[in-house]
Amino acid sequence: MPDSILIYTDGACRGNPGPGGWGVVLIWGKKIKELSGGEVRTTNNRMELTAAIRALEALKAKVPIVLHSDSQYVVRGMTEWRAGWKRKGWRRASGALENADLWQRLDSLAEGLTIEWVWIRGHVGTTYNERADRLAVAAIPDGT
Repeated sequence: MPDSILIYTDGACRGNPGPGGWGVVLIWGKKIKELSGGEVRTTNNRMELTAAIRALEALKAKVPIVLHSDSQYVVRGMTEWRAGWKRKGWRRASGALENADLWQRLDSLAEGLTIEWVWIRGHVGTTYNERADRLAVAAIPDGT
């Protein structure tokens, strides 16, 4: 079996806030699994976080993960800001931490896993990032 699982995540929103969707592509060797979902009223950042959460929730094996996201909010949150937020009780120096519920869930899921968080530029033709984007956009509820 492969040494690591590759994950590509993306979130999308029509309006911010507005209806939104998230998409995930998981790749383990030759196996590819796609996931997606949406919410009637949300924000783009919540959908980006939800994509990463749903990806980690879907994992069956504890192998190293390389998670790609075009969201600096997600990548920097997990690699630069998380430790400080945890020390401050999931708050920022200036007050409440937006999306604290999702950050805490993502932190809990990431605990004990080996994850390389990789920021990639969005909408530049990266195959699986583009696929995650299409899944996210297709999952946006139409409001009817």
